[in-house]
Amino acid sequence: ATRTARDAALALAASAAVLVSAGPAAARLEGVNNPQMLPPGPPVEVLDVAGYLTKGEVSRLTTEVRNLEKDTGIKLRVLAQAYPNTPGLAVKDYWSVDDDTVVFVADPGLGNILNFSVGANVDLEVPPSFWTRLASKYGTKFYWQENGEEASISNAVSAIDSCFREDSGRNKCAKIQAEFGEEPSSGKFGKKFFGQ
Repeated sequence: ATRTARDAALALAASAAVLVSAGPAAARLEGVNNPQMLPPGPPVEVLDVAGYLTKGEVSRLTTEVRNLEKDTGIKLRVLAQAYPNTPGLAVKDYWSVDDDTVVFVADPGLGNILNFSVGANVDLEVPPSFWTRLASKYGTKFYWQENGEEASISNAVSAIDSCFREDSGRNKCAKIQAEFGEEPSSGKFGKKFFGQ
């Protein structure tokens, strides 16, 4: 099933909120909209309001994301946040989110650090199982506590980059980078863990 722009906006709102357990019932998701947290000037592709990434890593990821968009037409945008300190829904207009956009929200407070809002055109091209497997590989609490938020974010961006560059078809994005028997991630952390 494809996601409409409304569904993508709802997914983005959910990723900018925390679900707090209150016994048998759970609190409602509370969306955030803080445009004042956005940097002045032209939009940046990688926005780290939580300080998880070094300046050099933000620069490297920005280059990777820009090259991906230039080569494939798919816009990947990265928001590293620590709820409730987030621009939240304000990124939708800031980044001109459309059906060719994936918004990747990295927030360890949401349980799994990797959260995605996938545009309808991307959803048609990339199987939904890819996002689940990616989050299961690099987004678990065990992974990011052991390796750091930067490793989770960097390796996820590298895996997304590789996926989007694959030829269309049944096997597109069938593997997540650096799994057993695959080439290591092109990110610096994938190289570190696999000795390259």
